[in-house]
Amino acid sequence: MAAPIDFAPRSDFLKVLFERGYVHQCSDFAGVDAAAREGRLTAYVGYDCTAPSLHIGHLLSIMMLHWLQATGGKPLALMGGGTTRVGDPSGRDESRKILTLEQIDANKAEIRKTFTRFLRFGKDLRDAIMADNAEWLTQLNYIEMLRDIGRHFSVNRMLSMDSVRLRLERDQELSFLEFNYMILQAYDFVELNRRYGVTLQMGGSDQWGNIITGIDLGRRLGTPQLHALTCPLMTTASGAKMGKTASGAVWLNPDMLSPWDYWQFWRNTEDADVGRFLRLFTLLPLDEIDRLAALGGAEINEAKKVLATEATALLHGREAAEAAAETARRTFEEGAAPETLPTVEVPRALLAGGLGVLTAFGPDHAKLLPSTSEARRQVRSGGLKVNDAAVTDERAVLGEADLTADGVIKLSFGRKKHVLLRPV
Repeated sequence: MAAPIDFAPRSDFLKVLFERGYVHQCSDFAGVDAAAREGRLTAYVGYDCTAPSLHIGHLLSIMMLHWLQATGGKPLALMGGGTTRVGDPSGRDESRKILTLEQIDANKAEIRKTFTRFLRFGKDLRDAIMADNAEWLTQLNYIEMLRDIGRHFSVNRMLSMDSVRLRLERDQELSFLEFNYMILQAYDFVELNRRYGVTLQMGGSDQWGNIITGIDLGRRLGTPQLHALTCPLMTTASGAKMGKTASGAVWLNPDMLSPWDYWQFWRNTEDADVGRFLRLFTLLPLDEIDRLAALGGAEINEAKKVLATEATALLHGREAAEAAAETARRTFEEGAAPETLPTVEVPRALLAGGLGVLTAFGPDHAKLLPSTSEARRQVRSGGLKVNDAAVTDERAVLGEADLTADGVIKLSFGRKKHVLLRPV
């Protein structure tokens, strides 16, 4: 149910979540509040391993886990080593690509690294736990699963869930494999309660139906009362989906998106979003956030720089964040192309033979744009530059003659995204 207007949380955990804007829905505010206040709240969020990195769309729930631990609760990050083999149909018009077990394990190993920035792991009572649902899902016997778990699920109710209903209404195929996803997620909730005493599942608002299904399964199987708490799905003030850019997803893995590009993403925040994003994605005190959000005119850019630096420091560390901020200052205020800009090495022979400008900007080299077709579109709209000169010919090629005195070629997409090509 939606948050009651007159609900006043007493626990530090829910106070923080309300004050900073994380709350969308909760199945029982009073129950969650009491458990948090008494120091007995253990909560989890699940993350499937569909790529070597989570993206910024996952960041809201990661921050909820962070604040749970910061206010005395115990967070659990669940890796979907088992559920990734099935694929969550929520919000999709087609089945997810089936990954090999080796790909899933490799992705899982990379994703684990992100959480060490936000959570404290260890053996103390309130230290975070990382679990993998492959531990129990891969051990299930199909016939026993149908008999012991499947009998508690109504197909009629499953068909009414948004993740299923919306796919069917759009006449998009839903495989039997995907149809089972909500059963496995519900079983995860029950199993985590048995193993770790988890009583709260958190996630994005699109997961509400799946989480409630887990609560219902827990009731039928005799677990203690389970709870659901969701955060809003993020959109910008202009209505755009949070975390999608012209060059692709905003990844949390520095091997897939550099700290510089991550800093730039936050620096480009719309004016109307600055205060909200400072509350959600930094640890700054609320009074300081209020001061920054109140800045008007050109001064709002200073608040954006603070947002960019604080958000980047949280994920990549203070040193990387300040280096990105200094690079931005030198690049945009002094017009320099410092060595700290992202650099991509290309074979010198490739330049000697001529490297197509569209290819240079694309995913095989600078990764400033997701495809050569998008690069072509940007050329036509005047969005690309080479060594600060606009690209006007989509058939142009880059060669050794384009190297600057520093021995690099500077590629720019818009005013804020730059990459140096360096021949080797």
